[in-house]
Amino acid sequence: MDIKILTVFVASFMTVLIITPFVIKLAHKIGATDQPNYRKVHQKVMPRLGGVAIFIGVVVGYFVAGLYNERMTGILIGAIIIVTIGILDDKYELSAKWKFLGQLAVAGIIIATGLKIEYISIPFVVDSFYIGWLAIPLTIFWIVGITNAINLIDGLDGLAAGISSIALATIAILAGLAGKELILILSVIVLASTLGFLFYNFHPAKIFMGDTGALFLGYCIAVFSLLGLYKSVTLFSLVIPVIILGVPVFDTAFAIVRRILNRKPISAPDKSHLHHKLLALGLSHRNTVLVIYGFGVIFSVCAIFLTSATMLGTILIMLLLGLIIHFIAELVGVVKDEKHRPFLKIYRKVFGRH
Repeated sequence: MDIKILTVFVASFMTVLIITPFVIKLAHKIGATDQPNYRKVHQKVMPRLGGVAIFIGVVVGYFVAGLYNERMTGILIGAIIIVTIGILDDKYELSAKWKFLGQLAVAGIIIATGLKIEYISIPFVVDSFYIGWLAIPLTIFWIVGITNAINLIDGLDGLAAGISSIALATIAILAGLAGKELILILSVIVLASTLGFLFYNFHPAKIFMGDTGALFLGYCIAVFSLLGLYKSVTLFSLVIPVIILGVPVFDTAFAIVRRILNRKPISAPDKSHLHHKLLALGLSHRNTVLVIYGFGVIFSVCAIFLTSATMLGTILIMLLLGLIIHFIAELVGVVKDEKHRPFLKIYRKVFGRH
């Protein structure tokens, strides 16, 4: 392993390990805590602000790696705004409207730097298709969507941190294979910081990452994916980042569909997310998280193979992903007709549970 990569990984990881206990005390002191209610799994008051520790770890890694020589002013400003929004929300619980407006502003800053999705690659059909004016709304949708997707799955100890780590590791692997050093180093820095935080966040958690962490990780993954798309559609076609983030993307998409079908506001909370349904099937807290990690690993492995797959390989991978997505749809209640729920039928016959 390159000594620089190892150095920044250790620096970020150890920083978060050391700083997180102080962030826990700070969260309690300023009242940035998560209160239990009927929707939440935890039964006691928990400190939030864990994202502050992750952000500090990333800042340390940024300086250790010497990335201040890179021209990333817009990305850094966007990160600071996202973290600020998260801190304010963890302390004061901002309305969805203000958080959304802040995310739009961040997306606008990123676009102003010239970083946007201008080309789409469709495997075996077209290598590079210029989308013109659609680049701006598509990029805004991508940044805001991915930023919130990580936040929406942050419902169990270690879930969002683990899924983000799997996604970041996948991006790092793809960047390394493609010789994209900047994306590789950035991904490793955020990955190390997230793993350091996971030490305190895995069940039973001592601290939650809160909106500060979830929004920041979602922002990082969205921007790193854009850096992969920028000027090089051969590294990531538009579908690859979606598959890497398969669990949060499809859980979020199904949540939107479910609420529309039930004639509820899209922003209305419920207990029908993937982790809620796995708990309802009888899995323990820890096993539920591990099962979802498993889904995340499968999506990520498929994404890696898709970058170099043949036509037949692509078809087989997409069929596998289709089966997994259908299973998730059955679990979260999008598919309600018993005739179209084969996976749950098999589960009930094997385990005798309803």
